[in-house]
Amino acid sequence: MECHLGTLCLRIHVASARSLKDKRQVVRSLKDRLKARHNIALAEVSGQDSRQDCVVVAATVANSRTGARMTLDAVHEEAVSSLGRDLTDAEFDISPL
Repeated sequence: MECHLGTLCLRIHVASARSLKDKRQVVRSLKDRLKARHNIALAEVSGQDSRQDCVVVAATVANSRTGARMTLDAVHEEAVSSLGRDLTDAEFDISPL
């Protein structure tokens, strides 16, 4: 049986955030939207104490590289649509399990 783990690392800079609360609202909204629309796990892994910056990682497991990539591509498109310029970088990685 073939399994692949796909991860998408999203680097976010919320320029309009004046406080941690402002940034957390943007990040929480993104995480809630992505979890509701895609079968993924999400975690904020860096920048929890930064007023404007954070890193969110999305992960999925699929039976093919193509399936994992398709899921992560859809998540990336949704993040771009939601965040616009606040999404500063995205890194994809797909590894066999």
